[in-house]
Amino acid sequence: MRAHPDCPLRYGRISDNPPDALLGISRADYLASLDGFRLSEGAETMLPVPEVLAWFRQYGKSCRHLALTAVPLRAASVSAAWVMRHFGAWIRSFHLVPSPRQDERIPNYDRTKEDFLRWWGKVDILVDDNPVNVASARSLGIEAILVSRPWNQGQQTLAQTLDTLTKSVRHPAAGNKLKEEAATC
Repeated sequence: MRAHPDCPLRYGRISDNPPDALLGISRADYLASLDGFRLSEGAETMLPVPEVLAWFRQYGKSCRHLALTAVPLRAASVSAAWVMRHFGAWIRSFHLVPSPRQDERIPNYDRTKEDFLRWWGKVDILVDDNPVNVASARSLGIEAILVSRPWNQGQQTLAQTLDTLTKSVRHPAAGNKLKEEAATC
């Protein structure tokens, strides 16, 4: 919002994702602004949510983690660097389902996170803020946890979400199997 101080929409009031219609701008303008932020120093220096970092410090060693994101290809290296800088002690694998952009022509291996999860085939838990991704993971037999955001009607606080995740990795349904979690960005 610092780049757009005149914007009347605050984070807690975002009821749609993407919020271009709420902002009264075109999808192309919204994506250009979002990509501009993703490639900015502000995004690079953004700190992780303290509670999430604390969770990784306490429980991160209890399972294998991978990051699965849907940023455009041009922002993937910056996103990967941020993830590895802050969570590389636990997240050892970074995966991308490129968010399409009109000016990028790239091979289309996976169109959705569901496509990637089906292909990868080794994920036990998906943590995501998109209800579509959560539902599709569950349809594949993957436990999925929805992170509450203003646009997704999630019911749990962050503390409750992390508690749910903790219970899942401490008491895996499949016995002593080492869990692999896909934390998404």
